[in-house]
Amino acid sequence: MTGTPTFALPGTFLGISRHDRDAAVCVAGVPFDIGTTNRGGARFGPQAIRQASRMLVDGDHPVARVDLAGGDLADIGNFAIALGDTGESLRLIERQAAEIPHLLALGGDHAITLALLRALAKRRGAAAAAAVAPLALVHFDAHVDTWPDSFGQAYGHGSVFFHAINEKLVDPRRMVQIGIRSPVQNAVMDWTLAQGVTVVDAETVHRDGPQAVAQRVREAVGAAPAYLSFDIDALDPAFAPGTGTPEIGGLATWQTQAILRRLAGLNFVGGDVVEVAPPYDTAEITALAGATVAWEYLALARAGGS
Repeated sequence: MTGTPTFALPGTFLGISRHDRDAAVCVAGVPFDIGTTNRGGARFGPQAIRQASRMLVDGDHPVARVDLAGGDLADIGNFAIALGDTGESLRLIERQAAEIPHLLALGGDHAITLALLRALAKRRGAAAAAAVAPLALVHFDAHVDTWPDSFGQAYGHGSVFFHAINEKLVDPRRMVQIGIRSPVQNAVMDWTLAQGVTVVDAETVHRDGPQAVAQRVREAVGAAPAYLSFDIDALDPAFAPGTGTPEIGGLATWQTQAILRRLAGLNFVGGDVVEVAPPYDTAEITALAGATVAWEYLALARAGGS
């Protein structure tokens, strides 16, 4: 351990001082949480994740064996939103995300992912001579998030992947949901499965272990460009109390980390960590979990060559 102590580092992700948008990966906060259906507070998630991330700069990543804070990485600050306006906020988020070649977003509630996927689809299409195939999706969550609406709100955080599938932003046959365990109407689950989505519930993770789960992800995703969307409530509330819609029986942090580390080599082209709600956190354990997932994503992005 040399240099500045972790507690004295700047309040950026991993304490980095680079802020331009030409980095290989840009980190941006999206302080939006009016799509929530239970407890609010995820608007404070980006800064809490940044604050906790300073714990991760004492050395190299133990598996990737690289200094992720010293890589081609920038923290470009927070995206602008339209206060109290979901539709306009999603349009603003999409517009800002479209300028970033490889974005790691810190939410914010899960509704932001729809705007991020829309931006990524447009950017990939603009870069190709012909139409491109929808993305593969690796989705950690307690909830399927494929409800047609969220208590009457068409673009709430429980409907993001209903729209993403219908808008052909993601390929449901290459979509894997990990940690699912919440109450869900049969019609919603049946629709999700009928689209071809692979649903790995939390009990299956506990029974089969990280290696088997990672293998299912690899088989579904293959060589396709993939997006990682990590809702912190995939974790059990014992490991992530600071979230808006906690569900018991979830993943442990060690299981999550073990699964992610076994996805090295997949072609990740973007990702997000969402639903960290600091008002309900205890001793920063949720924020640190979110920061560590983002850190693990950077290792995957580097390993995948994107």
